[in-house]
Amino acid sequence: MTRIIFTRKNGRIARVECDGHTGYGVEGEDIVCAALSSIVQTAVLGVLGVAKVNADYRIDEEKGNLTLSIPDNISAKQADATEIILSTLLLGVSDLHEGYSDFIEMEVK
Repeated sequence: MTRIIFTRKNGRIARVECDGHTGYGVEGEDIVCAALSSIVQTAVLGVLGVAKVNADYRIDEEKGNLTLSIPDNISAKQADATEIILSTLLLGVSDLHEGYSDFIEMEVK
């Protein structure tokens, strides 16, 4: 099962932690894991490349771990862009969770 945690700070998503493999299918054929990985990694690319935020992120593909932390010292424009990207990620993960709740655990703090 994959556990994904969204942590809010001052009303905005400040951290995303994704841990574990979904276990829906065998490695390389797990469509749920592939879908989740794609949207999470695309959001990271958006934060870095579109919002231009120098975020702290770590990926361990073998363990299925990804952590993204948004720094406090970003501009209002960067904060707005980041919130749009991460709120869209939250919607996508929520949709996957609805269909595959046996394989994805989700928490918003």
